[in-house]
Amino acid sequence: MHDIRLLRDQLDVLREGMRRRGKLNELGDLLDRAESLEQARRSAITELESKQARRNKVTQEVAQRRKAGEDATALIAEGRSIGEQITALEQRRNEADAAVQAMLFELPNITLPEVPEGDETHNRVVSSWGTPREDGASLVPHWDKGAQLGVLDLPRGAKISGSGFIVYRGAGARLVRSLMNMMLDIHTTEHGYEECWVPLVVNRASMTGTGQLPKFEEDMYGLQEEGMYLIPTAEVPVTNLYRDEILEPTDLPRGFCAFSACFRREAGAAGKDTRGLLRVHEFDKVEIVRYATPENSREQLELLTRHAETILERLELPYRRLLLAAGDTGFSSAMTYDLEVFAPAVGKWLEVSSCSVFSDFQARRANIRYRPAAGEKPRFVHTLNGSALAFSRIIASIIEHHQQPDGSVRIPEALQPYFGRAVLA
Repeated sequence: MHDIRLLRDQLDVLREGMRRRGKLNELGDLLDRAESLEQARRSAITELESKQARRNKVTQEVAQRRKAGEDATALIAEGRSIGEQITALEQRRNEADAAVQAMLFELPNITLPEVPEGDETHNRVVSSWGTPREDGASLVPHWDKGAQLGVLDLPRGAKISGSGFIVYRGAGARLVRSLMNMMLDIHTTEHGYEECWVPLVVNRASMTGTGQLPKFEEDMYGLQEEGMYLIPTAEVPVTNLYRDEILEPTDLPRGFCAFSACFRREAGAAGKDTRGLLRVHEFDKVEIVRYATPENSREQLELLTRHAETILERLELPYRRLLLAAGDTGFSSAMTYDLEVFAPAVGKWLEVSSCSVFSDFQARRANIRYRPAAGEKPRFVHTLNGSALAFSRIIASIIEHHQQPDGSVRIPEALQPYFGRAVLA
């Protein structure tokens, strides 16, 4: 959520931020209404202050007349009338406040200056690692190879739950467990993250804090009677660990990692990239989250992204880093790097991580603050998060990129101690 002072004093900054995202036509009317409401709120406050001053004066005059034994009937009637007017003005002010706050929840974050303008066609590859295989036509797609090896059972996943749900079997289940342990071990022992095991169900305040609600409610799996939601990512519970709390300066920067299942109602248009593990409704992921000060959050984004890239390098998967353009940057994000791996049999780059800095956008919604120094006024932290990594597409890429001529799949060396053998056959 934005600082309301932007709306009150720097509306042009908000308009420019929406323009860079390509959202000005969509959100321009909302900004106009918000500006009008803000003017009405200010007018109500000015009038309210005038009425309150007059009521105070009338109250004093009534007291003086009563003390002097004089008739104060007219002043008392005026005081009652002013009181009714004040009540109406307070209601007008409160309604305008509530409406403006609701509108602020609908406005995406302002992207950082280095984020390119435009839609996804303006995304920019900023770095790459490794060499993608060029013999994709000779490889078996992961959904067929996974079935041949007995590690993926997509038909039974669909039977049990519906399309977009996966059953991993035998060595496939072990592969999921191995990836979880490897990623968590690297992040906790090498990268310094505190491991958390978090709930998969959160309340509305938590989803609002990280920006999923109210705008994206239709994309969430909700438990309506309980007012709870299945998490779309561990970002939600982990970021909300310190909601409504004030941290000390020595607490920052601070990192957390968590494994969780993730649930997303939208999993792509019917028939588009839906085969195998490319787009699913439930998947497993290790998430990394960081709290930072405004002064070092941009630096922390580079650090967090490198932590995610390290996992890809250990898995020996060629990848590229994309800087997303403003129009392709997520609602809450100020800047995002996507990490993509190449699935040679599918012939596509697959996003396996989005690493983002949110400035104070999430922290304002969740009221996460820190005190820069003793006696100083608390400030909002800057939050960051990234997938490190999402399993389903990683598994698809391992099956395809490490596929061998004899039909087996080589297990990356760093993963072998966790998996227990060198090949999947």
